[in-house]
Amino acid sequence: MASIPAGYFVTGTDTGVGKTVVTLGLMRRLQDRGRRVVAMKPVASGCQRTAQGLRHADALLLQRQSSLPLEYHEVNPYAFEPAIAPHLAAAEAGARIGLAAIKAGFERLAARADQVCVEGIGGWLVPLNESQTVADLAAALGLGVILVVGIRLGCLNHALLTQAAIADAGLQLAGWVANHAPPGCERAGENIDALRSRLAAPLLGTVPFLPVYSAAAVAACLDPDARLP
Repeated sequence: MASIPAGYFVTGTDTGVGKTVVTLGLMRRLQDRGRRVVAMKPVASGCQRTAQGLRHADALLLQRQSSLPLEYHEVNPYAFEPAIAPHLAAAEAGARIGLAAIKAGFERLAARADQVCVEGIGGWLVPLNESQTVADLAAALGLGVILVVGIRLGCLNHALLTQAAIADAGLQLAGWVANHAPPGCERAGENIDALRSRLAAPLLGTVPFLPVYSAAAVAACLDPDARLP
């Protein structure tokens, strides 16, 4: 029997394409298979100040969806207030995002759960520090990559460039999800068909624009027959 992968790294063609909702749906789908699944959003900018410290709405959703009780810092070790590029937010806070610390946190979670779903920040090549990007983080974790494609004008170019960059990093594109965010893209179906014939990974599902997003609602949009390695 093939071994269960340690988890997946969820990235997107850009910021705001629905990485969090797809990560939640993926977690729910894996949980429905009887697996203990937890999540990380290692880096988040645009956090809110609370009595408990800086908190990011997406990281809180991932924390709640996790199969095991997690401390917030286990889900989101690098939290920054300004909604700006993470390397800039870190520099402004007098911090430096370190991949070794994130990897150590990931390994601690992986030792407790069956699978860890890791959500990136922004797109594939967003800088994290003076020399490393989201791609370097994914490479350090060594996970299969799931690409969220926001179905909108420009998605073909963005998706194909991201696929090429994932391959250049020596990582596997495990699958991709088409997300209709925002709604109303002209020729959406034809764009999805064009990507299906050009992306060297299975289409895991198509998520329509939903009035209310939830892990269960997104999981229901994922194709149960689409195979993940």
